[in-house]
Amino acid sequence: MFESVRKVVIPAAGLGTRFLPATKAVPKEMLPIVDVPTLQVIVSEAVQAGFKEVVVINGRGKSSIEDHFDISYELQDTLEKRGKKELAAQVREISQLATVVSIRQKEPLGLGHAVLCAKPAVGREAFAVMLGDDIIDATEPGVGQLVRVAQKTGKAVVALMPVPENETHMYGIAAGKSVGDRMIQVEKMVEKPKPGTAPTNLAVIGRYVLPPDVFDILERTKPGAGGEIQLTDALDKLAAENRLIGYAFEGQRYDAGDRLGYLKANIGYALKRPELREGLLAYMKQLVESK
Repeated sequence: MFESVRKVVIPAAGLGTRFLPATKAVPKEMLPIVDVPTLQVIVSEAVQAGFKEVVVINGRGKSSIEDHFDISYELQDTLEKRGKKELAAQVREISQLATVVSIRQKEPLGLGHAVLCAKPAVGREAFAVMLGDDIIDATEPGVGQLVRVAQKTGKAVVALMPVPENETHMYGIAAGKSVGDRMIQVEKMVEKPKPGTAPTNLAVIGRYVLPPDVFDILERTKPGAGGEIQLTDALDKLAAENRLIGYAFEGQRYDAGDRLGYLKANIGYALKRPELREGLLAYMKQLVESK
C-alpha cells in the first residue's frame, strides 16, 4: 500500500486570523520566510522527498496561491529583457516544482473535512498530508522520513515531537509502546489535554502518511467540537486497529502559524543564507548589547 506514495495534500484554506491585519488580503501561506512564501517552503520539502503531485486545499480569496505556482510569462519576459536572468530562472523554477492541483474547501468544517476534500484528486492510494503552518528544516525531508517509516512498517505514520510538559495542552498528544528507534505503536491520542493530564509529552506535528481508506473513515465521522470534522478522530480509528505509527522525526521544526514561531523561522532560515548570516548576527549582537 505504501510502496509508492506519490501525492501530498496541503490544507491551506484557513483564515490566518493570528496574522491580521497582514492576512486581510494576503493568504497566510504566502507570507515569506525571508523571501520565499511559506507554502513554497512546504512544497519544496515535498519535492525533495520525491513527490511530484501536490493537492492544495484552497479557500475563497486565495487565488494568489494558484498564481504563484503558475507560469508568469510577463514577469519572466520582463526580467529576461532587463538582463536579470538569475531572477527569471528562479521565477521559472517555481512553476516547474511540481504539478499543483487546487481544490476549494467551500466551508471551514475542520482539518478532517479539508483532507476529505482531496479525495477526488488522490483516489484510492496512500498519500501524505503536510500542514502549512509546520516548517521542518532537516537533512532528510520531514515528510520523506515518514514515508520511509510507512514503507518499512506497512502502517500509517504521524510525526511526533517531544514538547515541554507545560506545553502539552497546546497539541494533540500521542501515547503508545516503543516499537523501534524513534517509533511508537500509537494506542491513544488526546487532542489538547488539560494541563497536567497528558499521557506523554509526544506532540503530533503536521506531517502524516495515510492509507486511502482514511477517506471512508472521514466520511463516516460526525462533526465534533465546533461543528468540525477532526482528522484526529480518523487517526484514533487507525490506532484502534493497530495501524498507526508515531515517529519522532529528526530536524528543526518551526511553527509558522504562530507569530513568535514565524519570526524564529525567518531568523533560522536567514542564518542559513551566506549573504545574510554575517550582517544578521552582527545586528542581533548589537540589539542584545544595547538592552
